[in-house]
Amino acid sequence: MAIGSGMVARALPDCAHLRQRYDAAGRGSTGRNWRVGLKHWYDRNIMPRLVTSACGQKAISRLRAGVIPLAEGSVLEIGCGGGLNQRFYERGRIKSFSGIDPSPELLEGARRIAGERGLQADLREGVAEDIPFPTSSFDTVVCTYTLCSVDDPTRAIAEMRRVLKPDGKLLFLEHGRAPEDSVARWQRRIEPVWKPLAGGCHLTRPIGGSLRAAGLSVEPLGQGYLPKAPRFMGWMEWGIARKSGP
Repeated sequence: MAIGSGMVARALPDCAHLRQRYDAAGRGSTGRNWRVGLKHWYDRNIMPRLVTSACGQKAISRLRAGVIPLAEGSVLEIGCGGGLNQRFYERGRIKSFSGIDPSPELLEGARRIAGERGLQADLREGVAEDIPFPTSSFDTVVCTYTLCSVDDPTRAIAEMRRVLKPDGKLLFLEHGRAPEDSVARWQRRIEPVWKPLAGGCHLTRPIGGSLRAAGLSVEPLGQGYLPKAPRFMGWMEWGIARKSGP
């Protein structure tokens, strides 16, 4: 998830209101308990705004528009919270639409958008490492700006592969480790500070290589830096991954 300073400013409440919320979060707690309470409040109240703002950029929307319409048949979206992909699906190509997201707040937004669009959707709270659907259930799995923040990307990709039908496809649009060593070094330096501010988002995870290591064949549709984004968080790869074995 790529978050710029301007997006943070737009997503946060005004300073006085923010300080009141922080004070309320810490009232009656000390030390570690206060910090845990503050993190919980941040994750529930700030992170959903940041995710929606950051991942709704025009440049990112243009990339979504080149990937999401390729979905067909029975579709599962990983990290569906916020509903940012929903307007790009071609309804005539989709037989059923399901999704998972670990954030109840983001799921609420996704369900609202689905209802407004008249889309019958099975959207569940869940994580990519333990997808709550049977093996070989879906023609298409969609994963956009999600592998950067899952706890275990290897297991998450294995789970996506599991729920795909033998001839199914995984559509991906992700940001991750840059190919240039100079940029990758900065990603490694910044990542420890970046992660707690950006919902566990990693800057250094490989994209295509991780999919291939999981037994998927990758058909790249594009790659490059997001225009106007800092390079340390702007490397993007998108394409189609298919099962290359049972």
